[in-house]
Amino acid sequence: MNIPIVDADGHVTETSEQVAKYLDEPYRRRPLSLPLYPADGWDRRLLGTLGSVGGTAEQWLKALDDGGMEVTVLYPTSGLFLSFLKDRAWAAAICRAYNTFLHEEFIKKSPRLQAVALLPIQDPEAAAAELERGVRQLGLCGAMLAADGGHVLGDARFTPIYEMAQRLDVMLGIHASGSHLGGAGVELFPQFIQAHTCSHAFGQMRQITSIVFEGIPERFPDLRIAFLEAGCGWAPYWMERMDDEYAKRAAEAPVLKKKPSDYVRSGKIYVSCEADEWLLPQALKLLGENQIVYASDFPHWDNSYPQSIDEIRDRGDMSDAQKRKILSDNARRLYGLKN
Repeated sequence: MNIPIVDADGHVTETSEQVAKYLDEPYRRRPLSLPLYPADGWDRRLLGTLGSVGGTAEQWLKALDDGGMEVTVLYPTSGLFLSFLKDRAWAAAICRAYNTFLHEEFIKKSPRLQAVALLPIQDPEAAAAELERGVRQLGLCGAMLAADGGHVLGDARFTPIYEMAQRLDVMLGIHASGSHLGGAGVELFPQFIQAHTCSHAFGQMRQITSIVFEGIPERFPDLRIAFLEAGCGWAPYWMERMDDEYAKRAAEAPVLKKKPSDYVRSGKIYVSCEADEWLLPQALKLLGENQIVYASDFPHWDNSYPQSIDEIRDRGDMSDAQKRKILSDNARRLYGLKN
């Protein structure tokens, strides 16, 4: 199969030094250094043996060539934890600097390197303004909203972000940090393997519950939302669970005009898959074959890129047309990429 592959979720391994030089004053004068431990307390430096990095455009272009991919859409790494910052102004300053860094050191280098804006969810008004700047001035093709932290994304305070994304006709990607959900119990586990097993999927379940029941797809019918890096097998189960709850307590979700699963199947909600998922064929049937996208997760420690591309190509339980949609067509539609 000769498919022009689109990666719906790659990662920049940005350093503090790379981002800091784009900080506005007076923040540029703050002393910065790499943290000795990540925000969730788990040291990932000893996890995995892949040894790959994606901190420069050159490293990423080589990775694209190694796997035969046409284009990637980049998400942050350290920035996945930004939602845990308490200082709203500092969070906004970091986002501005990070997004400028993306423009200067990735977007300008090659059209094969696309990226989404990092938004300060601590300040939704500032986040909406930064989304507009990122798209109109920096050439970014969407934005990331953190799944983890002390927030649920259906909250009315996030309305300015949804309004702006729909106005700009760009997507919003819901992405977890990997092991820190804030109040969801993941922090109780004694080993990383336990925390990491639960974290991504739990975060996405929490946020899609809030987003759907609070009526975000109803109020913003043209808005494209992606739930990333938790696989796709959880989605049909959660659709059924939301429908069951809605059948019993619809009065508690008055904005909805149809079943939760109908919103998820609307064509505007996307989910990334893992190449070897048992339930991928079932998700294609129950969620929709136009809404599942391939994500390399390169260069994070737990990815299997570029082997993951061949894993999808070689599967015998999907048609060639479905594989093309997963590996290319669906991500182009999600991110509004030109063919």
